Amino acid sequence: MNISLYLAVFGGLSLIIAAFSASLRKWPVSEPMLGLLAGALLGPQVVGALHAPEDSASLLREAANLLLALSVMGVALQFPLRAIRAHTRSLLILLLVAMPLMAAISAGIGWAILGVPLVACALLGAALCPTDPVLASNVVGGRFAERDVPQRTRQLLLLESGANDGLALPLVLVAIALTGVATVGSTAVESLWQLSGAVAVGVIAGWCGGKALRTGEKHGSTESGPMLFFAVTLAVGILGLSDLVHTDGVLAVFVGGLAFSFATTGQEREAEVRIDEAVNRFAVLPLFMLLGMSLPWQDWKSLGVQGLLFAAAVLVLRRLPVILLLAKALKLRLRDAVYLGWFGPIGVAALFYLLLIDQRIGLDPELYAAGTLVIAVSTVVFGLTAASGRVLYRRASGGAAEDSAVEDKVMDREE
Repeated sequence: MNISLYLAVFGGLSLIIAAFSASLRKWPVSEPMLGLLAGALLGPQVVGALHAPEDSASLLREAANLLLALSVMGVALQFPLRAIRAHTRSLLILLLVAMPLMAAISAGIGWAILGVPLVACALLGAALCPTDPVLASNVVGGRFAERDVPQRTRQLLLLESGANDGLALPLVLVAIALTGVATVGSTAVESLWQLSGAVAVGVIAGWCGGKALRTGEKHGSTESGPMLFFAVTLAVGILGLSDLVHTDGVLAVFVGGLAFSFATTGQEREAEVRIDEAVNRFAVLPLFMLLGMSLPWQDWKSLGVQGLLFAAAVLVLRRLPVILLLAKALKLRLRDAVYLGWFGPIGVAALFYLLLIDQRIGLDPELYAAGTLVIAVSTVVFGLTAASGRVLYRRASGGAAEDSAVEDKVMDREE
């Protein structure tokens, strides 16, 4: 890979995004989409100026893991404990009911369209089930989303995307066990440790980080400017610690962000600089450029029309019918159910789990091609529809997001 050209393109895209940041959310484009298209255009199949390194799978996996950690930390820091309590019931339904259903539906679609054995499709379904926090932040972040979409809907999508990235791991482990590589007992033990260990690591590290920050502020040794850097280093530290003790790193970072936020609630928290929309705008570019350079074009060609049918069916059927079915239990109006059902993007989390499965047991090239095709189509489709989706939502609600504020408060109290 020509690292100098790679960095130059990254810098150029960053400058364009910075220059047009105020207007970018109005256009049918997103930062991940720009990075993906730039990587694909300059990659070996088109211009040929950039070539992925030989061990691109390992690099992609680690980069995806790091980006997920930064993204879920940014999500967690947006929510004080009282906000999470308001959404507890709906969040549990999304995680414990909707997510397994989405995995099962994606697996069934793969079996019906691709003709792959159902056990193999279970791997694909588990990898594609989590809602991606990186793409979700692009959908519901920014002042235009705050104007057009009510707070409750935005918060539900962000909380779900932050939590289910880590909680998808047990589904992936179960799918691996179905192949016969692992026993049910060992899978249960690993899943229990991955989740409980992640919660323990996250709570302890996040709480200690918050207390350290408060101590620094008390003695005047912590400036307000480096807060963002502090949160980033905390996320990276938790991710590394989780890897050392073999727990779910993404879930640990999310829990750590919640614990950190809780430990710094009050006026101190109001002054914090969180990992917000700006980080999601620029940190996504290197990963999606690398993904664009590494796309398996020949394997996509082998899939043919069936591959495109699979990707389209997953985007339409994986989530929307599930959310509509659960709308009453989630206390969602029809327009909110449609919005949440459509904007449940597949992205970095799915890429990470595809590569994790490949690392553990090896993934059939056809399944990897189908999964990456869904990720690429999802990145482009949700980039194209984010702005128009907000406009349609505003028209369906008969005005701005504030018009739904009273109903949202009533629903939150009921939860």
